[in-house]
Amino acid sequence: MPSNRYIEVDLVRGFALLLMVVFHFSYDLNHFGYIDIEIRHGLDWRYFRYFILTLFIMTVGISLVLANPTKLNYKKVSQRALKLLIASSLITVASYFMNPSMWIYFGVIHFILLGSLVGLLFLKRPYLTLAVGVVIIILYNLGFANMHWLHNVLQEPLHLPPHTEDLVQFVPWFGVLLIGIFIGENKWYALGLKSNPFFEGLAFLGQHALIIYLVHQPILFGIFELIKMAKA
Repeated sequence: MPSNRYIEVDLVRGFALLLMVVFHFSYDLNHFGYIDIEIRHGLDWRYFRYFILTLFIMTVGISLVLANPTKLNYKKVSQRALKLLIASSLITVASYFMNPSMWIYFGVIHFILLGSLVGLLFLKRPYLTLAVGVVIIILYNLGFANMHWLHNVLQEPLHLPPHTEDLVQFVPWFGVLLIGIFIGENKWYALGLKSNPFFEGLAFLGQHALIIYLVHQPILFGIFELIKMAKA
């Protein structure tokens, strides 16, 4: 494993990815009528999604620190930003054709792209980063900070849908990313775990999280569509 990778970070990301597959599999079961659950607004499923996002976004903050250990690596930053821009654009276009009334305009990959770039401003400032992150989350939960106004401003000129399938608001989730940066700066992720086959398999998923994230839901959805067609 490369020296700038830590198995603990890949394990958390891989675990989050497995939970996301479970979430999307349940969503598809509900969408195709195999189960009847309130997956969009039910508290249990909302908190399950929040937990998954928290794991993912914290590892984004940690990874920013690992990718820029002493100074900004502009080559890595630009390559990663381009990869995320392509991925988020594909998600937006695909979601528009699949569900034009609820297309994804700012999902998790869109957030990671913007959050990663803004997060670079906070590297090497761990206590400021922690303070800003905590304040963002507290203000949001007190009702003093949200991004609803931005949607209201942009909805008409950009023809944004009133609802979207996968909204990851910059506030409060950027606060979670900043806490991840704080964890990374303090190396709290380095637990010294010993590798084993199970950990290696989970870490492998974490190392390839982006491509798995992009393909798993189309595959699951396609399988359910084929089953539906076969039964017709």
